[in-house]
Amino acid sequence: MCAHHHHDTEEDPRIEGIKSTIHIIRDFPKPGGDFLDVNTLLLNPKAFKDTIDLLVEQYKGKHISVVAGVEARGFIFGAPVALGIGAKFVALRKPNKLPGKVMRTEYSLEYGNDCLETQVGVIQAGELVVIVDDVLATGGTLCAAISLLERNGAQVVECACVFGVRQLKGRQRLNGLGKPSFVLVEI
Repeated sequence: MCAHHHHDTEEDPRIEGIKSTIHIIRDFPKPGGDFLDVNTLLLNPKAFKDTIDLLVEQYKGKHISVVAGVEARGFIFGAPVALGIGAKFVALRKPNKLPGKVMRTEYSLEYGNDCLETQVGVIQAGELVVIVDDVLATGGTLCAAISLLERNGAQVVECACVFGVRQLKGRQRLNGLGKPSFVLVEI
């Protein structure tokens, strides 16, 4: 993590409340796996509001004109952040969900390949974009999202995630692409 990009979110009392809502489920979706259940955060209105507020505070006044949310939980966090900073919200979708002309990026996951699509023409060249997702794990999905948005002419400023799984080194992977990441709670 670049030192100059380290935000002192740890000092913020709201972070503890967000952290306390997280539910880690062992051996799901397969033995040996750990699943971060963010649904318990969404059941806590204060923690959910604090999460959105912290993200809005991070991006307000920075000329971000697009918040791109990654299907599916990136929609939950990304849309209210877009409203909060006065940006448009763009959904990055799984295949065959979007009408019209789409652009697609394929990427590989632990369990096989996946794909993200965006509608052509929703982003103007040079627009500043923040990508939002719930969990930063290996960074594979976010790398695909960055590639997709940049092919649309966007300038990706940062990737924002509510939770980060430290041992999977997604932050380092994004830093390797020259992309900073903003993670509220590292686990």
